[in-house]
Amino acid sequence: MRGVSRASLAGLEEQLSAAGITSASAATRLGDELFAVVGLLDTEHGLRRALSDPGKPAAEKGAVTASLLHGRVTGPTEALVAAAAESRWATSGDMVDALEELAIEAMVLAADADDGLDELEDGLFRFGRVIAGQPDLRAALADPSLPADRKQGLLDALLSGKVAPVTLRLISQIVAHPRGRQLAVALDMCASIAARRREQLIAVVRTAVALSAAQRRQLADALAASYGRRIHLNVLIDPSVMGGISVRIGDELIDGTVASRLAAVRRKLAG
Repeated sequence: MRGVSRASLAGLEEQLSAAGITSASAATRLGDELFAVVGLLDTEHGLRRALSDPGKPAAEKGAVTASLLHGRVTGPTEALVAAAAESRWATSGDMVDALEELAIEAMVLAADADDGLDELEDGLFRFGRVIAGQPDLRAALADPSLPADRKQGLLDALLSGKVAPVTLRLISQIVAHPRGRQLAVALDMCASIAARRREQLIAVVRTAVALSAAQRRQLADALAASYGRRIHLNVLIDPSVMGGISVRIGDELIDGTVASRLAAVRRKLAG
């Protein structure tokens, strides 16, 4: 999303912040309602084009939104969707993408209200590792012919009681409405939005042995001092690294593993 669409999304995010939603229940309901609107606009293409048409007056599009949603959703949801319709977008798809991001941000707000941002990020990361290692499960959750209730049953059996309710709710939403994305990509997007909520970076750490709480804290502090941002650690136990650790933040890799040093030696010998 670029240009005018990015500016419009920024305005909607400011409106969400200014709404002053502080309770987990209110934020969760907002997220659920926004996801429902996204689902509606993804199926009703004519409505989506009408609400994002730059040639129509903003007031007219706002009135259409009010007639569609008033009394069916809460006030904050109606206000955000109306503001989205009244904003300018490079494409109609950008408007729906923006509403989806707001829905995810609302779920993040719900986690934050319960002091559960770490738990949300950890839950998203762990579920991502599960589907990466279980191709049959990944295929089932992505299968458009599998009924929604069957997919929800799989998620409940796998995650209920093991992740926070808001984490399960968010994962359920993105599984039910993948919007053409692979599940791993959608999970990464959710994790990035959660990290952005408190302006922190996500570091994926690979190590041969588990890190103690003190070691994790020291590593996070050292990375934070280097990057000037708070760091959330997602730690993977990977025996193939043999010793040391590797850290990936975005596209940057800091590799201090024995395996990488041995590989470098082998390359030199081969040369």
